[in-house]
Amino acid sequence: MSNTLKPGQTAPRSGQYQIVGPRGGQTPHGERTVTKDEPMPPTPAAGQRYVLVDPTDNGAGRGRR
Repeated sequence: MSNTLKPGQTAPRSGQYQIVGPRGGQTPHGERTVTKDEPMPPTPAAGQRYVLVDPTDNGAGRGRR
């Protein structure tokens, strides 16, 4: 499965990451919020990975008024 991250890999974007099983199916363990450039936390079971499901749009680069 492409675009998945293993536990310990650095997150390319901030947002909500869903834990998926070895075959890509969702797990009952829910989602984790991860900040860009932080390592992905451990998963509850071996073989699980993370998929970005809701990226954070923090408005970086926009001027405040």
